[in-house]
Formats: sequence, structure tokens, C-alpha cells
Amino acid sequence: MAIFSSLRRTFLSAAVFTATFAALGLPLAPAHAADGDLLQKIKAAGEIRIGTEGTYPPYTYHDEKGALTGFDVEIAEAIARKLGVKPRFIETAWDSMIAGIDANRFDIIVNQVAATPERKEKYDFSEPYLYVTGAVIVKKGNQEIRSLRDLRGKRAAQTVTSDWADQARKAGAEIVSVQDFSQSVQLVASGRADATINSEVSTLDFLSQKPDAPIEIVERTRSGNGIAIPFRKGNPEFKAAIDKALEELRADGTLSKISLKYLRTDVTKD
Repeated sequence: MAIFSSLRRTFLSAAVFTATFAALGLPLAPAHAADGDLLQKIKAAGEIRIGTEGTYPPYTYHDEKGALTGFDVEIAEAIARKLGVKPRFIETAWDSMIAGIDANRFDIIVNQVAATPERKEKYDFSEPYLYVTGAVIVKKGNQEIRSLRDLRGKRAAQTVTSDWADQARKAGAEIVSVQDFSQSVQLVASGRADATINSEVSTLDFLSQKPDAPIEIVERTRSGNGIAIPFRKGNPEFKAAIDKALEELRADGTLSKISLKYLRTDVTKD
């Protein structure tokens, strides 16, 4: 009986200790020690969860057979092979994309994410794998907007959390919220928005498929931030592994090959 009484006192003491720490909001163990590095988790699971839109050609979209494909998709697949795991793509609307990291819906995002200073405060990023040029797009015949400076007071169709939306805001434009690239172009073509700033490559790809679309590029603008892969902070082993994978893919020509396949030019070098 003495043994059981002793065990009971020990159990109650532990329970009180745990409850006290919980009430004070104190962790019972260091968060990173409990969680482990993201690389360990991915290796243990045998897969890496990848957030992507699936609606942003030629970067991430569905082909005529319905299969997910594109520049970013192949980059992600190549990285997964380097890490020795399978890729699992989770398609998500852009404006919910980055929040998916916080919600642990996916491990990384491979979807033309600009590594802005604001994002770097909250997330870690790989080294850039693409350097992008933007385009100011208007309806054909629009003489009021011929450059980025002309956007002040105009309506710009943008996904509200994108790097391009930030450029439009800085130019003084009123943001018209859209879900994706195709919707932004549709609003401009129909006159429901005055302009959009978007990827030059995506715009040229769109025009190659729809040469009669009533839109035109009036100016090109370089994003000041490289395109990189974001993930949760506090994962140094994972960052080292993903940077090494990208370095090897650049050295062996894989990045250039994928870029030429989908973008018709090599935009993987600064």
C-alpha cells in the first residue's frame, strides 16, 4: 500500500507541475527540440508537402490531360528527388498560400514567391532559383497608361498579397482583388480594371495562346526580389539541404533546362 501511496503522490505532483506550467503558458520542452528539424520530419514521412496554385501557367497549371505541370512543378519534383522523398502537391489559392505554412498544411511553397524583406521576417527562404521581370499590362488602345508611373489613381487587378500588388500599391493604384493571373487579365481585357502588373513570362505565354486577346504590355519592370522557396523558421538542416539541392540542380543544368522548356529563356541566373 505504501508503494501505491507513493506512486499516487508522484503522479499528483507531476500533474500539478504540468498544470502549473500550462497555466503560466510555459513550454515543457524547447519547441525545436520537440518538433525536430523539418528535414528529419520529411525524411521520416517519405514525402514533402508542396503548396502551389495550379492556375498560373507556365509555372504551375494543368495540361490538356488534367495533370499538374509547369516550371515550378518540375523544380519541386527535382528538389524532392534530391532529398530522396516523394513530392505531394497541395493546390491552394494564392491569397491563402503563405498562411498554409503557418497552418502546417504544407512544408514548402513552390509558386513564384518573391523573397521580400517583410516575408523574410516571418519565414526562412531558400536561395533564389529564378529572377523575374514584370510587365505592366493594359487593354489595347489605352493611352492613359503607358508606364508604371501612370498607375496612380487607376484600378489594378492583382492578387492582393503578391509582390506585383505591392508594386501597384507603391505606384498609387487602387487594387482590384482577383484570385489568379487569368482573372486579372480578363478584368483588364473587359475594362473592369485599368491595368495589371504581372509576370512578363506568363503574359507572353498567355498571348502566344491567345494572340487576339485585347491586351498589351506597355512597360517592363524588374522585381527587386528573387523567387525562392519559403518554409517555417528554425530549420537550419532543411535550409542547408534545400540550398544544396538547388545548387546541384543549377550546376548540372537542370534549372536551365526546365526554364528553357517552359519559359523559352533561362531566367534562373541573376
